[in-house]
Amino acid sequence: MKNGMIIHPGELSKKWIDRLADAGIDTLGIHPEGGAGAPKTLARLLELLKTPEYRALIDYAKSRGLKIEYECHAAGYLMDKSLFADHPEYFRMNSEGERTPDWNFCVSNPDALSLFAKRAAELALALYGSGKDFYFWMDDGRGIHCNCPECRSLTPSDQQYIALRAALCEIRRHIPDARMAYLAYIDTIAPPTVSHSDSGLFLEYAPFEKYTARGDDREERIAREKAMIAPLLDYFGRADAKVLEYWYDNSLYSRWKKPPARFVLNENAMVDDVREYREMGFSRASTFACFLGEDYEELYGEADIIPFAKAFE
Repeated sequence: MKNGMIIHPGELSKKWIDRLADAGIDTLGIHPEGGAGAPKTLARLLELLKTPEYRALIDYAKSRGLKIEYECHAAGYLMDKSLFADHPEYFRMNSEGERTPDWNFCVSNPDALSLFAKRAAELALALYGSGKDFYFWMDDGRGIHCNCPECRSLTPSDQQYIALRAALCEIRRHIPDARMAYLAYIDTIAPPTVSHSDSGLFLEYAPFEKYTARGDDREERIAREKAMIAPLLDYFGRADAKVLEYWYDNSLYSRWKKPPARFVLNENAMVDDVREYREMGFSRASTFACFLGEDYEELYGEADIIPFAKAFE
């Protein structure tokens, strides 16, 4: 079972790269912060990727044997809100029947879908050192899908699937063996209902709600999680299925505010989770490891990443 750690762009350093490589971790993920500011954080990453200094860090990570992946809430960046003035029809309709540029877009509009796909291909080509797997998630929130008459029959999962499939088709004009992650997260946790074939989309399951829900014991949570995961694996297949976990996500444990809190790993739960994911058929698992950079080390010292690597032995 392959593994990876995901950090914020500004946390990348030669020291982090060496720690990951020396621990035997397979993949380095770069994740611009999500939420309403995701378009701006992704734009800042792209500017950073143009600099020789940052490219040198990516090259060094690859020389140490790390695979590079970029995981981001990209919909708001790919469908620029400035287009709303001239093309409100490109954007989603909310539950009140109003077009709004707040989140995501209208996947039933062919011009909007074409533009989204074109910009996704441009983004894929701009991600310096990236592998062939792309992670262009929809916007980060609840109830933010399109409710127009054409989209109303489509679930949030269907809408994400349609958008990502269009993006991947365009990306494959430039990168023929590219693949795209379908993020099962919050409103898209159920599998799509649209017909699925060998589309190049693979499952990325993010169990965010198990860290925010209250009142469930572990056995109840595991039973519910397995019941939720099974149809996703049946729909997308197990061969390339990936888990996106939060075991080391100190941004979550710090409530996304700096200065970071002291990180305390629940190692037993992580080890049990890895075993259960492996038994379910997942082939890969990454964890966010944000808010553990230099500012964290100045306060508390290095967070120990060896238990993560050992959990996959």
